[in-house]
Amino acid sequence: VCIHRVRSCSTIRVIKSKYVCVFDKSALNFSHQQRLFRTSPVSCGQIVQFKLSDIGEGITEVTVKEWYIKEGDSVSQFDSICEVQSDKASVTITSRYDGVIRKLHYSIDDIAFVGKPLVDIEIDPSKGVSPEEDVVETPPMSHEEHTHQEIKGHKTLATPAVRRLAMENNIKLSEVVGTGKDNRILKEDILNYLAKQTGAILPPSPKAEIVPPPRKTEAVPAAPKDRARRVPVPVSRPIAFSGKDRTEPVTGFQKAMVKTMSAALKIPHFGYSDEIDLTQLVQLREELKPVAEIRGVKLSFMPFFIKAASLGLLQYPILNASLDENCQNVTYKASHNIGVAMDTEQGLIVPNVKNVQVCSVFDIAVELNRLQSLGSAGQLGTSDLTGGTFTLSNIGTIGGTYAKPVILPPEVAIGALGKIQVLPRFNGRGEVFKAQIMNVSWSADHRVIDGATMARFSNLWKSYLENPASMLLDLK
Repeated sequence: VCIHRVRSCSTIRVIKSKYVCVFDKSALNFSHQQRLFRTSPVSCGQIVQFKLSDIGEGITEVTVKEWYIKEGDSVSQFDSICEVQSDKASVTITSRYDGVIRKLHYSIDDIAFVGKPLVDIEIDPSKGVSPEEDVVETPPMSHEEHTHQEIKGHKTLATPAVRRLAMENNIKLSEVVGTGKDNRILKEDILNYLAKQTGAILPPSPKAEIVPPPRKTEAVPAAPKDRARRVPVPVSRPIAFSGKDRTEPVTGFQKAMVKTMSAALKIPHFGYSDEIDLTQLVQLREELKPVAEIRGVKLSFMPFFIKAASLGLLQYPILNASLDENCQNVTYKASHNIGVAMDTEQGLIVPNVKNVQVCSVFDIAVELNRLQSLGSAGQLGTSDLTGGTFTLSNIGTIGGTYAKPVILPPEVAIGALGKIQVLPRFNGRGEVFKAQIMNVSWSADHRVIDGATMARFSNLWKSYLENPASMLLDLK
Protein backbone atom coordinates (compact mmCIF):
# COMPACT_ATOMS: atom_id res chain seq x y z
CA VAL A 1 0.00 0.00 0.00
CA CYS A 2 1.43 3.36 -1.03
CA ILE A 3 0.50 6.08 1.49
CA HIS A 4 1.52 9.75 1.22
CA ARG A 5 -0.87 11.40 3.71
CA VAL A 6 -3.50 9.94 5.97
CA ARG A 7 -6.05 12.01 7.92
CA SER A 8 -8.25 10.82 10.75
CA CYS A 9 -11.41 12.69 11.73
CA SER A 10 -10.32 12.61 15.39
CA THR A 11 -6.53 12.86 15.27
CA ILE A 12 -4.27 13.68 12.33
CA ARG A 13 -1.13 11.64 11.75
CA VAL A 14 1.01 12.30 8.68
CA ILE A 15 3.30 9.48 7.53
CA LYS A 16 6.30 10.96 5.80
CA SER A 17 7.62 7.61 4.53
CA LYS A 18 7.77 7.61 0.82
CA TYR A 19 6.50 4.02 0.47
CA VAL A 20 5.13 1.51 3.00
CA CYS A 21 5.14 -1.96 1.48
CA VAL A 22 3.24 -3.63 4.31
CA PHE A 23 0.35 -2.00 6.12
CA ASP A 24 1.40 -2.26 9.76
CA LYS A 25 -1.19 -1.22 12.33
CA SER A 26 1.54 -0.22 14.76
CA ALA A 27 2.66 2.41 12.30
CA LEU A 28 -0.52 4.40 12.94
CA ASN A 29 -1.46 5.79 16.35
CA PHE A 30 -4.96 7.01 17.16
CA SER A 31 -6.43 8.23 20.41
CA HIS A 32 -9.84 6.73 19.55
CA GLN A 33 -10.89 3.27 18.50
CA GLN A 34 -13.01 4.59 15.64
CA ARG A 35 -10.86 5.01 12.52
CA LEU A 36 -12.30 7.05 9.64
CA PHE A 37 -9.93 7.93 6.80
CA ARG A 38 -10.09 10.63 4.13
CA THR A 39 -7.81 10.86 1.14
CA SER A 40 -7.87 14.69 0.82
CA PRO A 41 -4.45 16.29 1.37
CA VAL A 42 -3.68 18.56 4.31
CA SER A 43 -3.99 22.27 3.41
CA CYS A 44 -0.48 23.50 2.72
CA GLY A 45 -1.34 27.23 2.23
CA GLN A 46 0.41 29.90 4.28
CA ILE A 47 -1.65 32.58 6.06
CA VAL A 48 -0.26 36.11 5.75
CA GLN A 49 -1.71 39.04 7.66
CA PHE A 50 -2.05 41.98 5.29
CA LYS A 51 -1.62 45.06 7.46
CA LEU A 52 -2.89 48.58 6.86
CA SER A 53 0.13 50.59 5.77
CA ASP A 54 0.93 54.20 6.57
CA ILE A 55 -1.28 56.43 4.41
CA GLY A 56 0.72 59.53 5.26
CA GLU A 57 -0.22 63.00 6.54
CA GLY A 58 0.08 61.69 10.11
CA ILE A 59 -3.05 59.52 9.75
CA THR A 60 -3.19 56.74 12.36
CA GLU A 61 -6.75 55.45 11.93
CA VAL A 62 -9.35 55.21 9.17
CA THR A 63 -12.97 54.15 8.81
CA VAL A 64 -13.75 51.11 6.65
CA LYS A 65 -16.42 52.31 4.19
CA GLU A 66 -16.73 49.36 1.79
CA TRP A 67 -15.35 45.86 1.24
CA TYR A 68 -14.74 44.77 -2.35
CA ILE A 69 -14.08 41.16 -1.32
CA LYS A 70 -15.43 38.62 1.15
CA GLU A 71 -14.02 35.60 2.93
CA GLY A 72 -13.26 32.81 0.47
CA ASP A 73 -12.69 35.12 -2.51
CA SER A 74 -9.55 34.78 -4.59
CA VAL A 75 -7.50 37.94 -5.12
CA SER A 76 -4.53 38.90 -7.25
CA GLN A 77 -1.97 41.61 -6.87
CA PHE A 78 -3.35 45.15 -7.39
CA ASP A 79 -6.95 43.95 -6.84
CA SER A 80 -9.03 46.35 -4.73
CA ILE A 81 -9.63 45.01 -1.22
CA CYS A 82 -11.56 47.80 0.46
CA GLU A 83 -12.16 51.53 0.60
CA VAL A 84 -11.27 53.43 3.75
CA GLN A 85 -11.86 57.04 4.72
CA SER A 86 -9.58 59.16 6.83
CA ASP A 87 -10.23 62.68 8.05
CA LYS A 88 -8.64 63.90 4.83
CA ALA A 89 -9.68 61.64 1.94
CA SER A 90 -11.03 58.32 0.75
CA VAL A 91 -8.39 55.73 -0.14
CA THR A 92 -8.65 52.39 -1.94
CA ILE A 93 -6.47 49.63 -0.48
CA THR A 94 -5.08 47.16 -3.03
CA SER A 95 -3.72 43.64 -2.51
CA ARG A 96 -0.05 42.80 -2.52
CA TYR A 97 -0.53 39.06 -2.89
CA ASP A 98 -2.16 36.40 -5.01
CA GLY A 99 -4.22 34.18 -2.73
CA VAL A 100 -7.52 33.50 -0.97
CA ILE A 101 -9.13 35.78 1.61
CA ARG A 102 -9.51 33.85 4.86
CA LYS A 103 -10.53 36.54 7.35
CA LEU A 104 -11.73 40.16 7.39
CA HIS A 105 -10.61 41.86 10.58
CA TYR A 106 -13.13 44.72 10.38
CA SER A 107 -16.77 45.31 9.49
CA ILE A 108 -18.28 48.28 7.66
CA ASP A 109 -17.88 51.56 9.61
CA ASP A 110 -15.31 50.00 11.98
CA ILE A 111 -12.17 51.97 12.84
CA ALA A 112 -9.03 50.37 11.37
CA PHE A 113 -5.60 51.27 12.72
CA VAL A 114 -2.40 51.75 10.74
CA GLY A 115 -0.02 48.82 11.25
CA LYS A 116 -2.77 46.42 12.35
CA PRO A 117 -3.97 43.43 10.26
CA LEU A 118 -6.64 44.28 7.73
CA VAL A 119 -7.25 40.85 6.18
CA ASP A 120 -5.73 37.37 6.33
CA ILE A 121 -4.69 35.98 2.94
CA GLU A 122 -3.78 32.35 2.29
CA ILE A 123 -0.96 32.28 -0.25
CA ASP A 124 1.05 29.61 -1.98
CA PRO A 125 4.32 29.12 -0.03
CA SER A 126 6.08 28.20 -3.26
CA LYS A 127 5.89 31.90 -4.18
CA GLY A 128 8.52 32.51 -1.52
CA VAL A 129 6.61 35.09 0.52
CA SER A 130 6.99 34.97 4.27
CA PRO A 131 4.93 36.79 6.90
CA GLU A 132 7.97 38.81 7.89
CA GLU A 133 7.93 40.43 4.47
CA ASP A 134 4.52 41.92 5.17
CA VAL A 135 5.82 44.64 7.48
CA VAL A 136 5.49 47.22 4.71
CA GLU A 137 2.73 46.77 2.16
CA THR A 138 2.14 48.26 -1.24
CA PRO A 139 1.14 51.88 -0.51
CA PRO A 140 -2.61 52.37 -0.86
CA MET A 141 -3.65 54.63 -3.69
CA SER A 142 -6.58 57.02 -3.78
CA HIS A 143 -9.21 57.22 -6.49
CA GLU A 144 -7.76 60.39 -7.90
CA GLU A 145 -4.13 59.36 -7.82
CA HIS A 146 -5.08 56.82 -10.49
CA THR A 147 -3.47 53.56 -9.54
CA HIS A 148 -0.33 52.61 -11.45
CA GLN A 149 -0.24 48.95 -12.43
CA GLU A 150 2.94 47.47 -13.81
CA ILE A 151 2.25 44.93 -16.55
CA LYS A 152 5.27 43.56 -18.40
CA GLY A 153 7.20 46.78 -17.86
CA HIS A 154 4.33 48.93 -19.13
CA LYS A 155 2.83 51.41 -16.68
CA THR A 156 -0.96 51.50 -16.93
CA LEU A 157 -3.07 54.27 -15.40
CA ALA A 158 -6.59 53.36 -14.31
CA THR A 159 -8.89 53.99 -11.37
CA PRO A 160 -9.85 51.11 -9.06
CA ALA A 161 -13.37 51.11 -10.52
CA VAL A 162 -11.98 50.66 -14.04
CA ARG A 163 -9.61 47.90 -12.90
CA ARG A 164 -12.49 46.15 -11.19
CA LEU A 165 -14.57 46.35 -14.38
CA ALA A 166 -11.66 44.89 -16.36
CA MET A 167 -11.20 42.09 -13.83
CA GLU A 168 -14.91 41.17 -13.93
CA ASN A 169 -14.71 40.82 -17.71
CA ASN A 170 -11.31 39.05 -17.74
CA ILE A 171 -9.68 41.89 -19.65
CA LYS A 172 -5.95 42.61 -19.38
CA LEU A 173 -5.34 46.34 -19.01
CA SER A 174 -2.15 46.02 -21.05
CA GLU A 175 -4.29 45.18 -24.09
CA VAL A 176 -6.54 48.24 -23.76
CA VAL A 177 -5.64 51.58 -25.34
CA GLY A 178 -6.34 54.46 -22.94
CA THR A 179 -7.90 57.63 -24.31
CA GLY A 180 -7.71 59.69 -21.12
CA LYS A 181 -5.05 62.11 -19.97
CA ASP A 182 -1.55 60.55 -20.04
CA ASN A 183 -3.08 57.48 -21.77
CA ARG A 184 -5.24 56.80 -18.73
CA ILE A 185 -7.71 53.95 -19.28
CA LEU A 186 -11.30 55.12 -18.86
CA LYS A 187 -14.49 53.15 -18.34
CA GLU A 188 -15.46 53.86 -21.95
CA ASP A 189 -12.19 52.28 -23.14
CA ILE A 190 -13.03 49.05 -21.31
CA LEU A 191 -16.55 49.00 -22.74
CA ASN A 192 -15.33 49.71 -26.27
CA TYR A 193 -12.71 46.95 -25.99
CA LEU A 194 -15.38 44.57 -24.72
CA ALA A 195 -17.65 45.53 -27.61
CA LYS A 196 -14.94 44.73 -30.16
CA GLN A 197 -14.38 41.34 -28.58
CA THR A 198 -18.06 40.40 -28.35
CA GLY A 199 -19.45 42.32 -31.30
CA ALA A 200 -21.94 44.15 -29.08
CA ILE A 201 -23.25 47.59 -29.97
CA LEU A 202 -22.83 50.01 -27.10
CA PRO A 203 -24.92 53.12 -26.55
CA PRO A 204 -23.15 56.43 -27.15
CA SER A 205 -21.09 57.81 -24.30
CA PRO A 206 -22.87 60.33 -22.07
CA LYS A 207 -20.06 62.82 -22.74
CA ALA A 208 -21.10 63.03 -26.38
CA GLU A 209 -24.63 64.03 -25.48
CA ILE A 210 -24.15 67.77 -25.12
CA VAL A 211 -27.34 69.71 -24.57
CA PRO A 212 -27.18 73.02 -26.46
CA PRO A 213 -28.09 76.12 -24.45
CA PRO A 214 -31.76 77.18 -24.84
CA ARG A 215 -32.55 80.08 -27.08
CA LYS A 216 -33.60 83.34 -25.53
CA THR A 217 -37.08 82.96 -26.99
CA GLU A 218 -37.47 79.61 -25.20
CA ALA A 219 -36.19 80.85 -21.87
CA VAL A 220 -38.42 80.94 -18.83
CA PRO A 221 -39.69 84.44 -18.00
CA ALA A 222 -37.47 86.25 -15.54
CA ALA A 223 -40.12 87.09 -12.94
CA PRO A 224 -41.17 83.51 -12.05
CA LYS A 225 -37.54 82.37 -12.13
CA ASP A 226 -36.47 85.09 -9.71
CA ARG A 227 -39.43 84.36 -7.48
CA ALA A 228 -38.50 80.67 -7.34
CA ARG A 229 -34.96 81.52 -6.32
CA ARG A 230 -36.17 83.43 -3.26
CA VAL A 231 -37.92 80.36 -1.89
CA PRO A 232 -35.42 78.14 -0.03
CA VAL A 233 -35.68 74.46 -0.87
CA PRO A 234 -35.96 72.26 2.24
CA VAL A 235 -33.54 69.39 2.63
CA SER A 236 -35.24 66.16 1.56
CA ARG A 237 -34.41 64.05 4.61
CA PRO A 238 -36.81 62.08 6.75
CA ILE A 239 -37.28 63.78 10.09
CA ALA A 240 -37.59 61.43 13.04
CA PHE A 241 -38.48 62.63 16.54
CA SER A 242 -37.28 60.04 19.02
CA GLY A 243 -37.54 62.23 22.09
CA LYS A 244 -34.03 61.21 23.19
CA ASP A 245 -30.64 62.88 22.95
CA ARG A 246 -28.22 61.31 20.49
CA THR A 247 -24.45 61.27 20.85
CA GLU A 248 -22.25 60.61 17.82
CA PRO A 249 -18.45 60.52 17.56
CA VAL A 250 -16.68 63.22 15.58
CA THR A 251 -15.24 61.40 12.56
CA GLY A 252 -14.18 61.89 8.96
CA PHE A 253 -13.97 65.38 7.50
CA GLN A 254 -15.73 66.84 10.55
CA LYS A 255 -12.84 65.64 12.69
CA ALA A 256 -10.40 67.34 10.35
CA MET A 257 -12.44 70.56 10.56
CA VAL A 258 -12.24 70.55 14.36
CA LYS A 259 -8.48 70.19 14.24
CA THR A 260 -7.94 72.78 11.49
CA MET A 261 -10.26 75.43 12.89
CA SER A 262 -8.80 75.07 16.38
CA ALA A 263 -5.39 75.89 14.92
CA ALA A 264 -6.82 78.64 12.68
CA LEU A 265 -8.30 80.65 15.54
CA LYS A 266 -4.81 81.14 16.98
CA ILE A 267 -4.08 83.37 13.95
CA PRO A 268 -4.81 87.13 14.25
CA HIS A 269 -7.24 87.69 11.36
CA PHE A 270 -7.46 90.93 9.39
CA GLY A 271 -10.66 91.50 7.39
CA TYR A 272 -11.23 93.49 4.21
CA SER A 273 -14.34 93.69 1.98
CA ASP A 274 -15.22 95.23 -1.35
CA GLU A 275 -17.76 94.95 -4.16
CA ILE A 276 -17.00 93.90 -7.74
CA ASP A 277 -18.93 94.90 -10.86
CA LEU A 278 -19.06 91.70 -12.92
CA THR A 279 -21.23 93.06 -15.75
CA GLN A 280 -18.59 92.51 -18.44
CA LEU A 281 -17.56 89.12 -17.03
CA VAL A 282 -21.18 87.92 -17.03
CA GLN A 283 -21.45 88.80 -20.74
CA LEU A 284 -18.12 87.12 -21.53
CA ARG A 285 -19.11 83.92 -19.74
CA GLU A 286 -22.41 83.74 -21.61
CA GLU A 287 -20.46 83.87 -24.87
CA LEU A 288 -17.96 81.20 -23.79
CA LYS A 289 -20.39 78.77 -22.13
CA PRO A 290 -21.56 77.14 -25.41
CA VAL A 291 -17.93 76.72 -26.53
CA ALA A 292 -17.04 75.02 -23.24
CA GLU A 293 -20.14 72.78 -23.43
CA ILE A 294 -19.09 71.58 -26.88
CA ARG A 295 -15.82 70.49 -25.26
CA GLY A 296 -17.81 68.72 -22.54
CA VAL A 297 -16.98 71.16 -19.73
CA LYS A 298 -19.28 73.24 -17.56
CA LEU A 299 -17.94 76.79 -17.34
CA SER A 300 -18.77 78.69 -14.15
CA PHE A 301 -17.45 82.00 -12.84
CA MET A 302 -15.01 80.29 -10.48
CA PRO A 303 -12.27 79.58 -13.10
CA PHE A 304 -12.12 83.34 -13.81
CA PHE A 305 -11.96 84.15 -10.09
CA ILE A 306 -9.18 81.60 -9.58
CA LYS A 307 -7.11 82.76 -12.56
CA ALA A 308 -7.45 86.41 -11.58
CA ALA A 309 -6.30 85.51 -8.06
CA SER A 310 -3.25 83.74 -9.46
CA LEU A 311 -2.34 86.79 -11.55
CA GLY A 312 -2.63 88.90 -8.41
CA LEU A 313 -0.47 86.50 -6.41
CA LEU A 314 2.32 86.98 -8.96
CA GLN A 315 2.41 90.65 -7.92
CA TYR A 316 1.86 90.02 -4.19
CA PRO A 317 3.58 86.68 -3.40
CA ILE A 318 3.30 87.24 0.37
CA LEU A 319 -0.36 86.15 0.09
CA ASN A 320 0.81 82.82 -1.35
CA ALA A 321 3.19 82.12 1.52
CA SER A 322 3.23 80.19 4.79
CA LEU A 323 4.53 81.00 8.26
CA ASP A 324 6.24 78.39 10.42
CA GLU A 325 4.96 77.47 13.88
CA ASN A 326 7.60 79.54 15.65
CA CYS A 327 6.86 82.58 13.46
CA GLN A 328 10.52 82.80 12.50
CA ASN A 329 10.44 82.02 8.76
CA VAL A 330 8.13 82.83 5.85
CA THR A 331 8.11 80.43 2.89
CA TYR A 332 7.03 81.86 -0.45
CA LYS A 333 5.33 79.09 -2.43
CA ALA A 334 6.36 78.70 -6.06
CA SER A 335 3.09 76.99 -7.06
CA HIS A 336 -0.33 78.57 -6.88
CA ASN A 337 -2.41 75.69 -5.51
CA ILE A 338 -5.69 77.52 -5.05
CA GLY A 339 -8.28 75.76 -2.91
CA VAL A 340 -12.02 75.91 -3.48
CA ALA A 341 -14.31 75.27 -0.50
CA MET A 342 -17.08 72.76 -1.33
CA ASP A 343 -20.18 71.88 0.65
CA THR A 344 -20.74 68.11 0.45
CA GLU A 345 -22.70 65.46 2.33
CA GLN A 346 -19.49 64.56 4.16
CA GLY A 347 -19.05 68.17 5.31
CA LEU A 348 -16.92 71.10 4.20
CA ILE A 349 -13.94 70.04 2.08
CA VAL A 350 -11.34 72.20 0.33
CA PRO A 351 -9.69 70.54 -2.67
CA ASN A 352 -7.26 72.67 -4.62
CA VAL A 353 -6.37 73.25 -8.25
CA LYS A 354 -2.66 72.67 -8.64
CA ASN A 355 -0.25 75.05 -10.46
CA VAL A 356 -2.84 77.62 -11.48
CA GLN A 357 -0.04 79.97 -12.57
CA VAL A 358 0.55 77.79 -15.66
CA CYS A 359 -3.09 76.88 -16.35
CA SER A 360 -5.55 78.50 -18.73
CA VAL A 361 -9.10 79.38 -17.69
CA PHE A 362 -10.32 76.32 -19.58
CA ASP A 363 -7.75 74.07 -17.84
CA ILE A 364 -9.00 75.33 -14.48
CA ALA A 365 -12.62 74.66 -15.50
CA VAL A 366 -11.76 71.07 -16.46
CA GLU A 367 -10.04 70.46 -13.13
CA LEU A 368 -12.90 72.04 -11.18
CA ASN A 369 -15.39 69.76 -12.95
CA ARG A 370 -13.30 66.76 -11.90
CA LEU A 371 -12.97 67.90 -8.29
CA GLN A 372 -16.68 68.66 -7.98
CA SER A 373 -17.66 65.25 -9.37
CA LEU A 374 -15.31 63.43 -7.00
CA GLY A 375 -16.34 65.62 -4.08
CA SER A 376 -20.02 64.83 -4.61
CA ALA A 377 -19.20 61.11 -4.66
CA GLY A 378 -16.96 61.38 -1.59
CA GLN A 379 -13.96 60.08 -3.54
CA LEU A 380 -11.48 62.94 -3.34
CA GLY A 381 -7.93 61.74 -2.81
CA THR A 382 -5.29 62.98 -0.40
CA SER A 383 -3.38 64.74 -3.19
CA ASP A 384 -6.46 66.80 -4.07
CA LEU A 385 -7.05 67.91 -0.48
CA THR A 386 -3.50 68.76 0.55
CA GLY A 387 -0.85 71.21 -0.59
CA GLY A 388 -3.09 74.28 -0.88
CA THR A 389 -1.45 77.73 -0.78
CA PHE A 390 -4.45 80.10 -1.14
CA THR A 391 -8.22 79.58 -0.83
CA LEU A 392 -11.45 80.98 -2.27
CA SER A 393 -14.82 80.10 -0.74
CA ASN A 394 -17.90 80.71 -2.86
CA ILE A 395 -20.69 81.22 -0.33
CA GLY A 396 -22.78 82.82 -3.08
CA THR A 397 -23.86 79.43 -4.39
CA ILE A 398 -25.91 79.05 -1.20
CA GLY A 399 -27.06 82.66 -1.03
CA GLY A 400 -24.75 84.62 1.26
CA THR A 401 -23.50 88.12 0.50
CA TYR A 402 -20.85 88.77 3.14
CA ALA A 403 -18.83 86.40 5.32
CA LYS A 404 -15.90 86.32 7.70
CA PRO A 405 -13.77 83.48 6.29
CA VAL A 406 -11.33 81.64 8.52
CA ILE A 407 -7.78 81.07 7.28
CA LEU A 408 -6.72 77.45 6.67
CA PRO A 409 -3.25 76.97 8.21
CA PRO A 410 -0.51 77.05 7.03
CA GLU A 411 -1.98 79.46 4.46
CA VAL A 412 -2.05 83.19 5.21
CA ALA A 413 -5.07 84.44 3.21
CA ILE A 414 -8.57 83.40 2.14
CA GLY A 415 -11.43 85.03 0.25
CA ALA A 416 -15.20 84.51 0.50
CA LEU A 417 -17.29 85.31 -2.58
CA GLY A 418 -20.91 86.41 -2.23
CA LYS A 419 -23.78 85.89 -4.63
CA ILE A 420 -24.07 87.98 -7.79
CA GLN A 421 -26.93 90.49 -7.56
CA VAL A 422 -28.49 92.87 -10.10
CA LEU A 423 -28.29 96.28 -8.41
CA PRO A 424 -28.61 99.90 -9.60
CA ARG A 425 -25.36 101.79 -10.02
CA PHE A 426 -24.26 105.07 -11.59
CA ASN A 427 -22.01 105.27 -14.62
CA GLY A 428 -19.49 108.03 -15.37
CA ARG A 429 -22.20 110.31 -16.76
CA GLY A 430 -24.34 109.99 -13.67
CA GLU A 431 -26.87 107.66 -15.33
CA VAL A 432 -28.40 104.73 -13.48
CA PHE A 433 -27.83 101.30 -15.01
CA LYS A 434 -28.24 97.65 -14.00
CA ALA A 435 -24.98 96.21 -12.70
CA GLN A 436 -24.02 92.64 -11.77
CA ILE A 437 -22.55 93.16 -8.30
CA MET A 438 -20.67 90.61 -6.19
CA ASN A 439 -19.21 91.23 -2.76
CA VAL A 440 -15.92 89.74 -1.62
CA SER A 441 -14.64 89.36 1.93
CA TRP A 442 -10.95 88.72 2.57
CA SER A 443 -9.19 87.46 5.68
CA ALA A 444 -5.42 87.68 6.05
CA ASP A 445 -2.85 86.69 8.66
CA HIS A 446 -2.07 90.05 10.25
CA ARG A 447 1.29 88.77 11.51
CA VAL A 448 2.76 88.89 7.99
CA ILE A 449 0.20 90.79 5.87
CA ASP A 450 -0.77 94.41 6.46
CA GLY A 451 -3.99 96.09 5.41
CA ALA A 452 -2.45 98.05 2.54
CA THR A 453 -1.08 94.89 0.89
CA MET A 454 -4.44 93.14 1.17
CA ALA A 455 -6.23 96.15 -0.29
CA ARG A 456 -3.83 96.45 -3.24
CA PHE A 457 -4.16 92.76 -4.04
CA SER A 458 -7.94 93.02 -3.88
CA ASN A 459 -7.96 96.05 -6.17
CA LEU A 460 -5.79 94.23 -8.74
CA TRP A 461 -8.01 91.12 -8.57
CA LYS A 462 -11.05 93.37 -8.92
CA SER A 463 -9.64 95.13 -12.01
CA TYR A 464 -9.05 91.80 -13.77
CA LEU A 465 -12.66 90.72 -13.18
CA GLU A 466 -14.26 94.07 -14.02
CA ASN A 467 -12.23 94.24 -17.25
CA PRO A 468 -11.71 90.59 -18.29
CA ALA A 469 -9.89 91.57 -21.47
CA SER A 470 -7.07 93.02 -19.33
CA MET A 471 -6.20 89.49 -18.20
CA LEU A 472 -5.05 88.70 -21.73
CA LEU A 473 -1.98 90.88 -21.24
CA ASP A 474 -0.76 88.77 -18.29
CA LEU A 475 -1.99 85.28 -19.18
CA LYS A 476 0.78 82.70 -19.58
